[in-house]
Amino acid sequence: MTAHRKLSNEAATTFARRHIGPSPRDIEAMLDTVGAKSLQVLMSETLPASIRQQRPLDCGKALSESEALAHMSEIAGQNSMVTSLIGQGYSGTLLPAVIQRNILENPAWYTAYTPYQPEISQGRLEALFNYQTMICDLTGLDVANASLLDEGTAAAEAMALAHRAAQAKSNTFFVDHDAHPQTIAVLRQRAEPLGWTVVAGDPARDLDKTDVFGALLQYPGSHGAVRDLRPTITALRAKGALTVVAADPLALALLASPGDLGADIAIGSTQRFGVPMGYGGPHAAYMAVRETLKRSLPGRIVGLSIDARGEPAYRLALQTREQHIRREKATSNICTAQVLLAVIASMYAVYHGPEGLAHIARTVHRRTAVLAAGLKKLGITPLHENYFDTVTVAVNGQRQAIISHAAHEKINLRLDDTTVSIALDETTTPAIVESVWRTFGGNLSYAEIEAEARDAVPAELKRSSAYLTHPVFHAHRSETELLRYMRKLADRDLALDRAMIPLGSCTMKLNATTEMIPVTWPEFGALHPFAPREQAAGYHAMFKQLERWLIDITGYDAISLQPNSGAQGEYAGLLAIRAYHAARGDSHRTICLIPSSAHGTNPASASMVGMDVVVVACDARGDVDVEDLRKKAELHKDKLAAVMITYPSTHGVFEEHIREICDIVHANGGQVYLDGANMNAQVGLARPGDYGADVSHLNLHKTFCIPHGGGGPGMGPIGVKAHLAPFLPGHPAVDGGSATVGPVSAAPYGSASILVISYLYILMMGGDGLTRATEIAVLNANYIAKRLDSHFPVLYRNARGRVAHECIIDPRGLKTTSGVTVDDIAKRLIDYGFHAPTMSFPVPGTLMIEPTESESKAELDRFCDAMIAIRREIAEVEAGRFTIEASPLRHAPHTVHDIADDNWNRSYSRTEGCFPAGSSRTDKYWAPVGRVDNVYGDRNLVCSCPPVADYAQAAE
Repeated sequence: MTAHRKLSNEAATTFARRHIGPSPRDIEAMLDTVGAKSLQVLMSETLPASIRQQRPLDCGKALSESEALAHMSEIAGQNSMVTSLIGQGYSGTLLPAVIQRNILENPAWYTAYTPYQPEISQGRLEALFNYQTMICDLTGLDVANASLLDEGTAAAEAMALAHRAAQAKSNTFFVDHDAHPQTIAVLRQRAEPLGWTVVAGDPARDLDKTDVFGALLQYPGSHGAVRDLRPTITALRAKGALTVVAADPLALALLASPGDLGADIAIGSTQRFGVPMGYGGPHAAYMAVRETLKRSLPGRIVGLSIDARGEPAYRLALQTREQHIRREKATSNICTAQVLLAVIASMYAVYHGPEGLAHIARTVHRRTAVLAAGLKKLGITPLHENYFDTVTVAVNGQRQAIISHAAHEKINLRLDDTTVSIALDETTTPAIVESVWRTFGGNLSYAEIEAEARDAVPAELKRSSAYLTHPVFHAHRSETELLRYMRKLADRDLALDRAMIPLGSCTMKLNATTEMIPVTWPEFGALHPFAPREQAAGYHAMFKQLERWLIDITGYDAISLQPNSGAQGEYAGLLAIRAYHAARGDSHRTICLIPSSAHGTNPASASMVGMDVVVVACDARGDVDVEDLRKKAELHKDKLAAVMITYPSTHGVFEEHIREICDIVHANGGQVYLDGANMNAQVGLARPGDYGADVSHLNLHKTFCIPHGGGGPGMGPIGVKAHLAPFLPGHPAVDGGSATVGPVSAAPYGSASILVISYLYILMMGGDGLTRATEIAVLNANYIAKRLDSHFPVLYRNARGRVAHECIIDPRGLKTTSGVTVDDIAKRLIDYGFHAPTMSFPVPGTLMIEPTESESKAELDRFCDAMIAIRREIAEVEAGRFTIEASPLRHAPHTVHDIADDNWNRSYSRTEGCFPAGSSRTDKYWAPVGRVDNVYGDRNLVCSCPPVADYAQAAE
């Protein structure tokens, strides 16, 4: 790598200059506006001197974009392209090129934010609605979410749902011994802190011996067996227990659905619907439930409501942001959904339709049947008579020979102690099947064996119910039609490729094209997460370097890349603290102090690891009330486990007393969990590990440029000080299950394929560029705070009048003078072409703004001008020109239906409503629907496309 670092100063700053929005001249003008002589002075006024980093980052000099891609090509070349027939929940798949180019590689899709503002998210919401419909159809259940992180964590969420909803009052959960090993490991880790017991066994033999609240059954089994689950499900229902079926969605094109078998819950992964394996992720998991369980369903659910004109409109339904509402009583800490991957999977189903999915499933099964017939001809009898895509045979002392022959054929098989499993997929060719036979010592012809092969799906389990009957799965067969459909949906959304998304707490910064390019290279995308480590040498070289950089940036001593969301990072960090206390004989330490301003996932995560939350007050400045913290830490000193604190604070300020807070908690026996959501204000300026924190998660989808993807993927690795390093999450595929803390994600390195994005970001920015990015993020926030303060007061600043990388503006007083709500302001911003800032968090009725370093002064000014214009409109309400109900604010957003309305009778003109001052007529973004009725949507919950019969009835 050294050779790549010999660059001129000009080349070294090229990418940083493109990543950072304001030009040097703009920076000078903005500094003048905020009243700071230099960036250095502004930083000294923003950060406490006691935490300032004393030395520059050691991330090396920056590479240019072309040099960085050449370097990534070298890393990719260290990964071996081997055909993986390992299965175990991960399959080769063929992503249609039209979907790869127009979804996965399209910033209109991957730079979008979570669809909390439904009026400007109708495109991705429709795609997710299609996803839910697909899952409901395939599983035969009533309601599905969109979506969960991976199959292992989906199983854990289902277990928690079963515990809440089952009639049985047991604390024991049964898991099929032929479930995927990583799923069993994740279940055991999730259950242990909650005092639940996970019992693994043969459902047909062992289930009668145990009282359980639920059971998970794999369908087909991890080693391939297709079993009739109905007797087991009947027995569970008699116990008052719920049944979770972990089902392969492609198999469900041929097999009876979990709903038809009587299951209560179905979970699984949609990875094989066009999403690359990526050495473990990201992938969209699914969960579907019976109607009676819908209000207990974790994750996000897309529902169909109506807008202000009574027209259909999609929105997030039911428990949206449940963690913020219920906090430690939340049923899940899930905050990220794998939206981008769920969209890909849904488009895969739209592309193929039911006939196409059935054809793929039949082809995969047929080739598996031919494989089994050939093995029988070689004298090797499969262990299971019925299967879908996986055949398992006994090793019979031939393990080493099989390993040797498989290596020669460049094939990976699943090798257990006494068996070998071969899992086929849609990429498997007859030639690959012949290679497998050679691995077992036979030289057979596929064509000859096929003539005598028999299918292996039992008649009583063949699917008879229809699926994907909705017209959307039949209308886009040609590439032209599908291309236009995806473009139509993208045009309904407002993503970062259109405008600034000024959300506080969710850093929406540039996701540079160069950072994204290697994600779809097969050397990164085609690797199975359980392939031999030596085949992933490039990945592991990248992991090692990325960990070194993150250690240098944070001041921690060790990093785990496994957590595949920020919430998973919180969970893993708290598990490390819990295990540390237990190892010292302090298992009684269960109190977690959390400020009242904390992100809602914090108390939810603490509850999930068995901790009891004690809330710490915040003072009038928004800071943690240090005396209240001291009082509660001392009161609970014998049981204190941790404090969870966000820094800079959730209120957007660097609190002066952070070292004192850490010292108080340590003095009373606790550990400091510092939420890394706001690292974008610290990189290069301060390191949590230096000023007293013990562990943090890092939102790579925020600070380190992994795009939000409409609400996922995310990555939340954790950094820890040395004493917590032994308690980082393990994984049975790496350590055989010997780690003190088990896995929190299904794959050992989480969503490994998107780590290349953060790796390239750091590589191209270098230490100086990263530090400059932080400085400009702080400058941009202070610039907005200065420009808006006389119009919308800034709620919190530090003692020197500065905010960190975000600020909270306070329009609450305007509700008294005009009746305007924070919703009115947010929806009116859409007419100006902007996504709203974060609404009512952490302070109800306020707006939290985070501009990031990527936004130019021109875009910041456009946003500020829009906000100031909205304030003038509010002033007109205050002056009596019209009531708030009759104002453009309350009718926002305005749509093309408004401008075309022949019966316009409002107290303002069409021009005033539809083309507000300063907005462009030429480049106008039109929200496709008017303001969405949330109450109607929750009262009339529709979460999947209605059946075709409904369309027929409507036409009569």
